[in-house]
Amino acid sequence: MSFLVILRIVGLLLMLFSLTMVPPVVISLIFDDATWDAFVIGLGITFVTGALLYWPARNARRELRTRDGFLITVMFWSVLGLFGSLPLMLAADPSLSFTDAVFESFSGLTTTGATILTGIDLLPESIRFYRQQLQWLGGMGIVVLAVAILPTLGIGGMQLYRTEIPGPLKDSKLTPRITETAKALWYIYAALTLTCFLAYWLAGMSWFDAIGHSFSTVAVGGFSTHDASIGYFDSATIELICVFFMIVSSLSFGLHFAVWREKRLSHYLLDPEFRFFVIFLALLVTITIATLMLSGTYDYDDSLGLRHGLFEVVSVATTTGFGVADFTAWPGVLPFMLFIAAFVGACSGSAGGGMKVIRILLILKQGLREIHRLIHPNAVFSVKVGKMRISSGVAEAVWGFFSAYMLLFVLMLLILLATGLDQVTAWSAVGSSLNNLGPGLGGVSAHYGDMPDLAKWTLVMAMMFGRLEIFTILVLFTPAFWRR
Repeated sequence: MSFLVILRIVGLLLMLFSLTMVPPVVISLIFDDATWDAFVIGLGITFVTGALLYWPARNARRELRTRDGFLITVMFWSVLGLFGSLPLMLAADPSLSFTDAVFESFSGLTTTGATILTGIDLLPESIRFYRQQLQWLGGMGIVVLAVAILPTLGIGGMQLYRTEIPGPLKDSKLTPRITETAKALWYIYAALTLTCFLAYWLAGMSWFDAIGHSFSTVAVGGFSTHDASIGYFDSATIELICVFFMIVSSLSFGLHFAVWREKRLSHYLLDPEFRFFVIFLALLVTITIATLMLSGTYDYDDSLGLRHGLFEVVSVATTTGFGVADFTAWPGVLPFMLFIAAFVGACSGSAGGGMKVIRILLILKQGLREIHRLIHPNAVFSVKVGKMRISSGVAEAVWGFFSAYMLLFVLMLLILLATGLDQVTAWSAVGSSLNNLGPGLGGVSAHYGDMPDLAKWTLVMAMMFGRLEIFTILVLFTPAFWRR
């Protein structure tokens, strides 16, 4: 493992990231919100730091290995989250503490959407835009963007790509060359963003709100330019547009690529993960709307019940986290059921969080196989997803992920309980962060600003583990990783 090569790459990526602070400067000048200097200073500090890392190692060149990819990915996300917090600390409004700024920055970049801010409507436009932009950059992964650019600088990218794309079946490439793969993913991502922006704008949003919400919708993030989130607009059309793009963005981008390349929509229907995901959402929506109507929360002749039920189910289940109603105040089992749905999350290869639909599908299929084995002890049963037979290696990896996920969840839950938080607030905050969801229950149903600093740093780690799918970080703590 060559640390000089790693420093060179991290330095380059950091210099590239500094350029993302230019758009907020432009927004600040357009709206004259007097916050441009915070972004200029942040840009300067980020660029200079990247240059200082890059320059001593500028001649270090070597093909990246898998271990290098893991270390670079974790280092870059950690460093990027820290430097992304600079404008939030430097700006006079909101003038956040170091802990709060880092929490907000990591929440944006990991597309979690948990916020410590209140009074978002009153913040400078550049800060509001910057939060949305952080989610958009984190949605597909700044590393995937980088591997489309860095090969022109003499750096290979397959190792970075494999550690960044989420999901258990991520070893297959979409195109023969990794640079083309990364470009294809970003073309799809950018096209979805542009389409979503136009739809929001035509539905009545201002251009500023349309850009901001298209960023966070396609990123499956959940940040909004308003405290009331999507509910601010009180528009059935905007809500339906949002629901559509939340679902589309929660599907595998590899599946989108296959449909685009072969011009066949049937690929969606033939994909077992897509079918399971749609059936799961439909079942949740049906139960939620029926419960809301039968409980008298909404009148039968009131369309709000249908709108709010559909929107909140899709928003929470896809781990987006937008809101049009306070689902935590809904009757009976609904708040808990919706929150548990976020543990399933989005499809593999998407920008969404959670454990991923394909993993849950595989766990269910393996459970059914064990039941069949009890009935027919001598029979041989294989687990299949569609026509693909799942190898024992993939099955073991799924169970390994599930075990590591639950152990981390319990450990972080204990830490939060030790800070004095009540059980509902603690477990929902950990679950929300680990699933990259955002809203929680209890004391974090509105915002995370009142939590102790230790709890916030624990949740920052939970966001990182969730975004990088646990093992990418855990592998760094094994002695074997550091042996020559």
